[in-house]
Amino acid sequence: MAKYPIYLDLDSRRVVVIGAGNVAARKVRALAAAGGRIVVVAEHATGAFQDACEGANIELVISSYSKDYLAGAVLAIAATNDTALNNRIYKDCQELEVLCNVVDVPDLCDFYVPALVERGALQIAIGTEGKCPAYSGHLRRKLEEMFTEQHGLFLEELDKARKHIIATVDDGDRRKAILGQLVKDESFDYFTKNGPQTWQERAMEIINSGGI
Repeated sequence: MAKYPIYLDLDSRRVVVIGAGNVAARKVRALAAAGGRIVVVAEHATGAFQDACEGANIELVISSYSKDYLAGAVLAIAATNDTALNNRIYKDCQELEVLCNVVDVPDLCDFYVPALVERGALQIAIGTEGKCPAYSGHLRRKLEEMFTEQHGLFLEELDKARKHIIATVDDGDRRKAILGQLVKDESFDYFTKNGPQTWQERAMEIINSGGI
């Protein structure tokens, strides 16, 4: 069955990670960067893992897993090497209606974490529905060569221009035509060659002309 791709706002939402290995550490860092309130549950944690859990929005609980830790969570990630425990976590999540991801076990996942290319606010996600994460990683590396930090900076300028268009252009078709011009490859090339200020001046000319 096809999956529904979304970008989930985790700001101040409770997320539980069970485990204290390298994979768990990566998940904790990524989830914390997304603004979630992260609760990490592990029976033991190395010094390196504890360092990875440092942060105002991360709580490390040295304890055996308990279903109680899932209370109020929007999602949970099981990153342990204990198959029975992972199955138990998944079962508990289903009962509590908490979205669950058991690392490397696609059949025990309500969602998959895509390989991600990040260039500022620009994010490109690649997923394989858990069939082959290594292929997602391969494609990510290719896309990282195609999309540079300039694309992220270009997006910031597009955002400024779009807000101006929304505030000043009433006609929907005209807004669409103007934005269609601004997002073209030719516009990006102009941005990279001339810089943000000159690009904004050119954008204003396009806006005033109605995208013609």
